[in-house]
Amino acid sequence: MVKRVLALLILILFCLSLSACSPKEETDNRIDYGTSTKFSQTEIKAAADAALAAFGDKDFKGCTLIRLWYDEARSDKEIQIYMAGGRGSVNGVDPENAIILFSDFSTDSTVAHSFNPNDTYTDWMWILIRDSKTDKWKVDDWGY
Repeated sequence: MVKRVLALLILILFCLSLSACSPKEETDNRIDYGTSTKFSQTEIKAAADAALAAFGDKDFKGCTLIRLWYDEARSDKEIQIYMAGGRGSVNGVDPENAIILFSDFSTDSTVAHSFNPNDTYTDWMWILIRDSKTDKWKVDDWGY
């Protein structure tokens, strides 16, 4: 009887340990997709993925992302500026196909581009555009 109970307990522990190894969706707590009346969470995530890919580029060597987020009110305000005097005024993008994400990141002593070494950049903007609602986001510009 004791052997059966022990065998059953071992079997239960074995099954529990296997379920603990099942793949889980990764979450990155540095990213806040915010809320939106303009874009779905899938669209915002796709824009964030494009910004993260650009952040991994050689222009950002020596940079470490602290936070990336979407704030619709701020994004809309910056899109107006982008459309009036930035690249949006000349590239023909529809403002409905533009999104701006914000980020904070730090640099180390090996930083590339024209960033200051060992510094922190806050409220850095990522301006992303797409040709239509069904197209992929691409980074059009970045900076303050």
